[in-house]
Amino acid sequence: MASGERARHWQYSELPGVDLLRARYVRKTFVRHTHENFVIAAIADGVEVFHHGGGDQYAGAGTLALVNPDTPHTGRAGVPEGWRYGAVYPSPDVVAEIAAETTVIRGTPGFVQPVFEDPYAVGLVHRVLRAADEGNALAADTLLRVVVTRLLRLNGGALPRREVRTAGARVAARAREVLEGRMVEPPSLERLAGELGTSPFALLRAFRESYGMPPHAWLTDARVRRARRLLDAGTAPAEAATLVGFTDQPHLNRHFSRIVGVPPGAYQRERKNVQDVARRLRLPSDVWQNRQLSQTYGPMEGRMPPSYGMPSASESP
Repeated sequence: MASGERARHWQYSELPGVDLLRARYVRKTFVRHTHENFVIAAIADGVEVFHHGGGDQYAGAGTLALVNPDTPHTGRAGVPEGWRYGAVYPSPDVVAEIAAETTVIRGTPGFVQPVFEDPYAVGLVHRVLRAADEGNALAADTLLRVVVTRLLRLNGGALPRREVRTAGARVAARAREVLEGRMVEPPSLERLAGELGTSPFALLRAFRESYGMPPHAWLTDARVRRARRLLDAGTAPAEAATLVGFTDQPHLNRHFSRIVGVPPGAYQRERKNVQDVARRLRLPSDVWQNRQLSQTYGPMEGRMPPSYGMPSASESP
């Protein structure tokens, strides 16, 4: 990574259905992509800019960048020093379970505003990550439920239902099915349009309207998603690259890093080793904790790290 940039993307077995991330990026740019899970990114320093919903959104320190599943967005630094953040990525099933138990939202729950100012919730996200690092399952699970409940109550609602009504939307859905089934050797835009009985520009327009990006960008995103599943299952990065249609591992590395935020090798190592590390470090010392923060975020320069203790009884979500 570029000088000063650090990232760790991992999972904790006691938080099933949740991905975890700590990162500091300066020159990093994320291409337009989507996530199968929710994005709850807590900005600690700097500013992140991400294109979402037709315009640029600015998330600074004390705010959260919130993205619903399958929502196209980008990401880049909004200031020269970049941005530092921690993020949790709970699955739709996890969020739906929490919403059903703790909110009155009816339908599919989601976030309303993509940028939400709430320093307390920012602290909660970082405390989830610290608890996961420490192997403290009770705290990690509790804090995750508290922060998701809080954000749904303050900035949540039912997501609009996506219904395929127009002829263009139906063509786009069929094109997506073709690309999913022929990911390794996809057809050209002209050939795909011909197979679906439409013109290339009509297909391009319909696909962008339905999925927020052109077919080739959607295909890259889908390939990276499938590569993640293969890496999670233990497939070597070079083999995963060819299985999803990339020409070689460097080709996978480039796109994977621009969507996930870390190279595929580092991504796989964290998923393979994190539980062994957690077992060895169930009660880490303050020295170890500070070293982990330093490795992930860079020198703290006298700043106090975020509080990772449990919320008090008066600090209800």
